[in-house]
Amino acid sequence: MAVIREDVLRRLEIDPELVTQILEHFIREEITKVGFHRAVVALSGGIDSATTCALCARALGPENVLAVRMPYRTSSPSSLEDAQAVIDRFGVQSETVDITPMVEPLFERFPDMDKKRRGNVMARERMIIIYDRSVAFNGLVVGTGNKTEQLLGYTTLFGDSACAINPLGDLYKRQVRQLAAYLDIPPQIIHKPPSADLWVGQTDEEELGFTYDEADQILYLLYDARWTVEDVVELGFPRALVEGIVERVRRNQFKRMPPVIAKLSLRTVGIDFRYPRDWGY
Repeated sequence: MAVIREDVLRRLEIDPELVTQILEHFIREEITKVGFHRAVVALSGGIDSATTCALCARALGPENVLAVRMPYRTSSPSSLEDAQAVIDRFGVQSETVDITPMVEPLFERFPDMDKKRRGNVMARERMIIIYDRSVAFNGLVVGTGNKTEQLLGYTTLFGDSACAINPLGDLYKRQVRQLAAYLDIPPQIIHKPPSADLWVGQTDEEELGFTYDEADQILYLLYDARWTVEDVVELGFPRALVEGIVERVRRNQFKRMPPVIAKLSLRTVGIDFRYPRDWGY
């Protein structure tokens, strides 16, 4: 069984040099073809935002990248330190905006807010800030979400999922780690437990109830290799885990879609009118 799983992990190996070249071109092409030359990245100190920041610096030049740190009062000091390490290593411009005085009035207005609601408020406040800074910096917001998070719906709609382009959206978490190592992201960022840092002690894997390594393998087999649930279970993955992940993907489809529009005319946006934006007519 372990030998078969090792084969699955080999399938998740990437050529980081080639992927870097593709993503650098993607960032440069998608930003410049709509008249921009700069990028803005919400830099949390985690591996995804660090990798995105590094790619933007390579694609556009560090002087054309603004990394914005947006801590809350309970944010881990190490997150700020790790973000600063990325800023220093890649030489990008940076700003720090404390979101505490912005979100606290809403928390006080609704004292019954649980951790999830508070986390969503913080994620969306950060997007308000990052989009404002993008106007001031005259750049596009570059997203940091990976494929694992998108498939699982482990993202806040109109929060951390909001962006103009997303270079990491087709890379599983395991693949982002490989790319980060190639790009010389500081090791402490690559190896620390993934966390949205929304409350003290929060980690992604504890909240999800499984590891990214498990999720990556199961998601790859189900949605890239197109295996059935039974096939994946036969590899030794617990049925409850596999079926739970399938259900997560299914019920979070709405997060991966633009708003559904009721069709009334001959040409409806997203249904009949689906021209790429750069066609111009």
